[in-house]
This record gives sequence, structure tokens and C-alpha cells, in this order.
Amino acid sequence: MPTKKTLRFGIKTAQQNTSYEDILRVWQEADSISSIEHAWAFDHFIPLGPDPTGPQLEGWTLLGALAARTERLRLGLMVTGNLYRHPAVLAKIGATVDVISRGRLDFGIGAGWNELECSMYGIPLYTPGERIRRLGEACEVFKRLWTETVANFDGKYYQLKDARCEPKPVQKPFPPYVIGGSGEQLTLRIVAQYASIWNFVGGSVETFLHKDEVLKGHCTAIGRDPNTIERSIQTIVNYDNLAECRDTIRPYIEAGATHLILNLRAPYPENIVHRLAEEIVTPLKATYSGS
Repeated sequence: MPTKKTLRFGIKTAQQNTSYEDILRVWQEADSISSIEHAWAFDHFIPLGPDPTGPQLEGWTLLGALAARTERLRLGLMVTGNLYRHPAVLAKIGATVDVISRGRLDFGIGAGWNELECSMYGIPLYTPGERIRRLGEACEVFKRLWTETVANFDGKYYQLKDARCEPKPVQKPFPPYVIGGSGEQLTLRIVAQYASIWNFVGGSVETFLHKDEVLKGHCTAIGRDPNTIERSIQTIVNYDNLAECRDTIRPYIEAGATHLILNLRAPYPENIVHRLAEEIVTPLKATYSGS
């Protein structure tokens, strides 16, 4: 018998080439299904892929709107690009969405990577090492602004001087960090220090297991129990073959993933979340959670 695990399933609607109305329809459907526990958009300004010309809603603005129109789902961006906003401004945005959602924000954050978006908008794209070091400082900036009445920070990249962030997030001490990335020397060290959930950016089960061992090593180095960090994966849903998606997820669950994101691509079929719940979530929970 498989080892019993507490599995948490969610959906992701990357908001490219679609509309707010269609995304809202899917999220409200998910909000009505108790086995779907979380929902995600992403943080890009133009569609990914070969054609960047289609419509794309800004992620945090969209998330605030969806927070106001849902009641139960935990929600976030998978994941925010730290490059795009000064972390003090992003802390304020995150606190606002946590208030709007009445404490349902999962704070997704990563170093950022999209060269085209940065060149289009004149946003500096630093070297990979600097981007990740900036992410580490940003995580401390968020934490201080969310927990201290007056925050100060004197980093290499970011500074705070008697900075305030009111109101604070509803969640205490602050919304859980969901950090995406797999860089072994720097990113996974930041995951070990700050994250409640680590999102594996993709690859084989063998790669997942290797990165997980690296993460455990970083946790040991700082005295953190690695079991306090949930492992997260994303899987693209083939609407014509949900069994294929279910079978793709199984080995990752067996390897330790419990935070499972079903990635939906527009256009979204009617009642797709009900189908996901019936054909993917229920069977996998029956096998691995005993429910």
C-alpha cells in the first residue's frame, strides 16, 4: 500500500489569450469544489511562447479581483517575478491582497527570468546570480514590512528606512512564501530559509528527487526540519486525456510532492474543474490519502 499523504490539489489559469470573465468562471467553479484547495495565476506581461501579441492581464491586479470574488480557495501567483516590482511595493501589494481575501494569500515569489519582457519594458535583467541574491534580500524585506511596525533594512540591493506597511496581512506572522526555482547553490538555500512551499520548476522525477536532496542538505545546514516545507509540482492538463495527467502525477506523489497544481490552458472547457475533481483528484486521494 502507498504511504498515506495529505494531498492538496489546485488549479492554475495562466492568464494569456483569455479574458477575465473566463478566468473568473473557472475560479468560481473551483471555489465550489472542496477537493480543490488552491488556485493560481502567473506573473507575466505578455503571452509566453512563440506569439507574444495576444491579450494578457496583469497578475496582481487580477489576483485582487479574484480574491474579492471567491470565498474559500487559497490563491497566489505561481510565481511573482521579483525583478518587476521593488520588494517594498510588492510587500504592500501582497498585504492588500491578503486583506481582500481575508487571509487566503499564498505568496508566490521567484527570481524572475524573462528576457523579452525586461527588454520591452526597460526593466534591468541582472545576471542569474544577482537575480537570486536580490530574491534573498527581497524575502527579508517582505518579512520585515509584514511583521515590524517600523522596518529598517540595509542590504546590498534594497534599503528600508523607517518604512511602514499598514494594514498588515491578515495571516500571522505573514502569508506563507511559495518559492519557485531549482538552483542548487543559491535558490534552494533561500527556499530552506524562507519557504513554506517549494515549487519544482519542472523536469523528471529523478531530477525532482535530486533537487529535494539538495534542499534537505540546505535545511540541515541551517537547522530547519525539511518536512516543514511542502513540495509542489505543476502538470499541464490534456483536456482530451485526463487519465494521462493522473498517471503523470503519481510518481511525483510517490517521490514526496503533496502540493499539486493542475495547469489549465485557455480556452477552458465548461465544467472542467468538476471533471478534474472526479477523474484526477478523487482517484489520487483515494490511493494516497485514504479519503
